[in-house]
Amino acid sequence: MKPKVIAIVGPTACGKTKMAVELAKQIDGEIVSADSRLVYKGFDIAAAKPTLEEREGIPHYLIDIVEPEFDYSAGNFYDDAKKAIEEILSRGKTPIVAGGTGLYFRVLLENYNLPRVEADFQLRDRLNSREKEELLEELKKLDEITYERIKNADKRRIVRALEVITLLNKPISEMQILKEPEYDVEWKIPPIQSREWLYDRINKRVDVMFEQGLVEETKLLLRKHGRIKNIVDTIGYKEIISYLDGHDTIEGALDKLKQHSRNYAKRQLTWFRRNPYLEICC
Repeated sequence: MKPKVIAIVGPTACGKTKMAVELAKQIDGEIVSADSRLVYKGFDIAAAKPTLEEREGIPHYLIDIVEPEFDYSAGNFYDDAKKAIEEILSRGKTPIVAGGTGLYFRVLLENYNLPRVEADFQLRDRLNSREKEELLEELKKLDEITYERIKNADKRRIVRALEVITLLNKPISEMQILKEPEYDVEWKIPPIQSREWLYDRINKRVDVMFEQGLVEETKLLLRKHGRIKNIVDTIGYKEIISYLDGHDTIEGALDKLKQHSRNYAKRQLTWFRRNPYLEICC
């Protein structure tokens, strides 16, 4: 018998945290965050990091574990999440993995065997200096299968794919050996009434972020860490930075943040729709 793990997935603002906490209270579970931005200390408002009050006393793992300067990878997540799951299981409790980063779920709970390739920051910087469209053209030439799979992903993921292909000198599609899943996974997703319902929740969340002090949080992170990539490329901070630089009004920045968040939610829905164990209505 494989150990039982519950996975709660879905797009931003759909209610994953609330669902995970309520379930954890019912079944004596503990929560492992699967969100690529919640790992960073100080990424609170923009990342919609659950407050201690929202966690309702339920232990949460993989939140606030590294500084923003650290390039936290899917490989790091796999190692840390597996350790957390084993710790939870050792105490007779049920692990609940909750979040919206699709790749994290794939490497941890599905059958994807992640290629372990150390980062080459000089190569990454050279790739990042090029336009996304140019990178996609190169990816299509080198690995058309991977291109088709991630052509709508953000630039960061495309750069990483090219980095891996370059360093290993072979297409990623030839490296991906499927493995036997390690856990008996029960997949869940909060009910999404409609795409319009989700987008309205996203828009309202952005308004709340502004009221909670998103501008001040952005200023604080910039003073403390400077314009590092993990800040300037994060949805929520990059729009406010444009405002702080005088390139946009606060109203325009918030409108762009809403649009970028809706676009991100659409990409998340596309990702999770591929999971045969999930029913997504919109």
